[in-house]
Amino acid sequence: MKKLLSSTIFVRFRGDPQSSRVSVSLFSTKTLNPSSPSFLYDRIQVIRDPRVSIVPVLNQWVQEGRPVLKHELQSLLHLMKDFRRFNHALEISQWMTDRRYFSLSPSDVAVSYVREKSVEKAEAIMQKMRESGMATSSFPYNVLINLYSQAGEHKKIDILMQEMEMKGISQDMFTLRNRLSAYAAASDISRVEKILHQMEEDPHNVVDWKSYSVAANGYLKAGLIEKALTMLKKMEWKMPLLRRKYPFENLLTLYASTGHKDELYRVWNLYKPSNEVLDASYACMITALAKLDDIAGAEKIFQEWEFHRTMYDFRVLNRLLVAYCKKGLINKAESVVKKAIEGRTPYASTWNILAIGYMEHKQMPKAVEMLKNAMFIGRQGWRPNTVVLAACLEYLEGQGDIKGLEEIVRLYKNSGPLTRDIYHRLLRTYIAAGQSISEVLDQMKMDGFTADEETHKILESRTSL
Repeated sequence: MKKLLSSTIFVRFRGDPQSSRVSVSLFSTKTLNPSSPSFLYDRIQVIRDPRVSIVPVLNQWVQEGRPVLKHELQSLLHLMKDFRRFNHALEISQWMTDRRYFSLSPSDVAVSYVREKSVEKAEAIMQKMRESGMATSSFPYNVLINLYSQAGEHKKIDILMQEMEMKGISQDMFTLRNRLSAYAAASDISRVEKILHQMEEDPHNVVDWKSYSVAANGYLKAGLIEKALTMLKKMEWKMPLLRRKYPFENLLTLYASTGHKDELYRVWNLYKPSNEVLDASYACMITALAKLDDIAGAEKIFQEWEFHRTMYDFRVLNRLLVAYCKKGLINKAESVVKKAIEGRTPYASTWNILAIGYMEHKQMPKAVEMLKNAMFIGRQGWRPNTVVLAACLEYLEGQGDIKGLEEIVRLYKNSGPLTRDIYHRLLRTYIAAGQSISEVLDQMKMDGFTADEETHKILESRTSL
């Protein structure tokens, strides 16, 4: 039996059946076989709440006698990950393991638990892999090492190393690099140096630029500047000739952290983009120079970018604005923005940075103005910096500026629901002005906010006025 989908959105798997790539068709009227993977996706995608399990949907699919293919479930798993539905991705992975339909690779079960940073879930899946005889390569151990490092559970890494040794599982380049990252994060310099020496002495292992970057970070964190500089020199030699953008920007950031401005300029002049203007590299250099208090140098790099650019990327300007605002150079920030917006529409973040600058230098009327500008052009879902928003609301409330407060609230509602704090500010301002608060209370209730202790205090204050 065919199912007709009219005026709906569905995902249809195309091309190589082993591929996990999908395309989305909007308002399609094509027929769809209900036993196809798209139909299974239709059942899963309607469950948007991550707290609601999708396992019953998978079980029902099997009970109906429908086919279950590994590559189809892998595609669904990757889709859940891409949509940031990590809990559902974990459920699919767990279900595949529990049902024992497939011989899973470690990547099938490891695809999302690091992103979710769930140590318990990761360990549970790893235990099932051990019991089923699947934990036979370095890959699942590498993933756990990475997770333990992020969670700060460095002692568990040693236990994994012992397990790998007992099972005769060799440590590969990723194992060593993950251990290096963990020890660098923990400022365990002796172990950093031991691992690095092991990597350099292994004739089968090529130490890449990432490893030296990790080691340099560890030394910087421990305040060992000279050792960090040694690592950065080695990192330079290991940088790839092609696709150099990311290591180059990483190098700039690290050299700025050493405090050696001459080395920073040397690296910039040696490796800076020549055939094409890379906005991100210029932005990174501006930030690096600002970190070293070289505002004049940051201005020159910005002017060089402006001269060579092909399109105007306000993210580069934003880096200079941050530097100006931190140094209290508000007039310069105003001037450069005024020039940049001639014939162009800036990003909401540009106005937001200026709002923060004005707030920090006690120029609240201008901070409010910049906040309004940011919220007016902000994309759907964009929210301003919470600190500057609270400061502007507090200022307007203190001024008894109902119109100004209502305008901020109206703009804020365009990107999502109000917060309890905003409702409380509205209530206090309305009460102080002698205006009716019934509409505010009704909207507050509609948004799911029940009256708490603070709400009652505000309402009781009416009697004392």
